[in-house]
Amino acid sequence: MIGDGLNDSGALKQSDVGLVVSQNDQFFAPSCDAIISASALSDLDELLVYISRAKYILYGAFAFAAIYNLIGLWFAVRGELSPVVAAILMPTSSISMIVYG
Repeated sequence: MIGDGLNDSGALKQSDVGLVVSQNDQFFAPSCDAIISASALSDLDELLVYISRAKYILYGAFAFAAIYNLIGLWFAVRGELSPVVAAILMPTSSISMIVYG
């Protein structure tokens, strides 16, 4: 659903994805998922391509995190991972997710 967020907030809230087109950057529409400036509306197709690519980056990040944690869990359950090493690997996992994204 694409609207201005003023008289169609109910429809934006009911939709799967709500996009508000606004000329004012200070506009607040709590029932929408995204706000795009009216001057940038011509770039809507690029925004949709970006969102599609971002979805695959998230899938990859989830897969990477699952594999990373399963490997760490394997060593931890077997008792081969000392608490010091685990304390070092935990923030390393977070940092790797930031670098991946």
